[in-house]
Amino acid sequence: MKRREFLVTAGAALSPLAGQTGQRPNIVVILADDLGWGDLGVQGGTEIPTPNIDSIAKQGVRFTNGYVSCPVCSPTRAGLMTGRYQQRFGHEFNPGPVQQAEANFGLPLSETTLPQRLKAAGYATGLVGKWHLGYKPEYHPLRRGFDEYFGFLGGAHSYVDARADALNPILRGADPVDEKEYLTDAFAREAVSFIQRHQGRPFFLYAAFNAVHNPLQAPEKYTSRFAHIADPRRRTYAGMLSALDDAVGRILTALREAGLERNTLVFFLSDNGGPTLVTTSKNGPLREYKGTVYEGGIRVPFFLKWPAHIPAAKVYDHPVIALDIHPTCTAAAGLTDKPPKPLDGVDLVPFLTGKRTGAPHDALYWRFGERRAIRQGDWKLVMNGESTELFNLRNDIGEQNNLAAAQPARVKELQASYQAWNAQLMEPLWARGGAGRRGQRRRNP
Repeated sequence: MKRREFLVTAGAALSPLAGQTGQRPNIVVILADDLGWGDLGVQGGTEIPTPNIDSIAKQGVRFTNGYVSCPVCSPTRAGLMTGRYQQRFGHEFNPGPVQQAEANFGLPLSETTLPQRLKAAGYATGLVGKWHLGYKPEYHPLRRGFDEYFGFLGGAHSYVDARADALNPILRGADPVDEKEYLTDAFAREAVSFIQRHQGRPFFLYAAFNAVHNPLQAPEKYTSRFAHIADPRRRTYAGMLSALDDAVGRILTALREAGLERNTLVFFLSDNGGPTLVTTSKNGPLREYKGTVYEGGIRVPFFLKWPAHIPAAKVYDHPVIALDIHPTCTAAAGLTDKPPKPLDGVDLVPFLTGKRTGAPHDALYWRFGERRAIRQGDWKLVMNGESTELFNLRNDIGEQNNLAAAQPARVKELQASYQAWNAQLMEPLWARGGAGRRGQRRRNP
């Protein structure tokens, strides 16, 4: 292979956007877990101050119609990491706990991850927090593109006892550690350390907090901020979210103190809607919860900031999806190589700067077993088994007025579009591991 061809293949050639600042941006993706749509101040919440998380939206873009590709944790993460609808490669369901997961659970090795592409282009790559994309060694983060890893492989973990689950330990790399600090604080510490140690070169940090996923646990230093909240569960949840906000603040401060704030692309979003009956999360005015394809399960807080290129205090109303993060990051990093497989996400930056007009997506789709949906423009069709509902989200964000009977032609059109997309997908590689069940009072999917 000629040297020039090798450089292009490795992604070393820079796009015009990356070249404008003279250096490639750092990239930080902050993922919350089970965060309610309405719990953040910038989303209209008033009960729990979240100034640090809110600052990302205020200094950049708040997507009012930001979605994830699944209403539960693991499939959403598979889509985010690959930039592809996870049903294309069979990653449709959560696996359940380690002892219940099927032997083949894991982000298929045939898929290329965002950190793999960035690492090949010279980025330092680090993951802090929850992985949930495979328990076996071949699926470990260090084999999927990350140089460094501190966190746990499963779907949930105690915040106060590192040894609570022997099958799902806190790991540094591949080695278990007996972490003593409150887990959200520990993840913030490790994220800051990664930034400080790699500030001399472009880096990609994936800060995948498990907050505010159950179990409901928070130390007194956080719950004491909410002594006025009478409900002990809600008070603990508030403390957990306040701890997450502090952690995000520590990451943003580390970027600022290192002189990296202006040319760092930061995303913040949740992996799905809040499981209200389990944790007291608030999704209003959206309908339903985690595990459903109503808006409360799939529409999430979704913010981006990149001061070097994106103006502050922008509100963007066209629908976007977590699948867009992969191509947005690789374009910002200057990668000009073609991805190994076609991406479903798109680079959002041209739409935010005005270089491209119109909507980034003609339609967005969801398939989670028998729970299925399509959104096209303002219209959303929800298909739950034998039930079919049509909503106009511009007029009915709470999905209360089913228009299916009044608009049969539109229902037929959306069904045809959905079926054309669905025909491209494969069957799930493993059975549902307790995910999406309606018994929210008993467990969190």
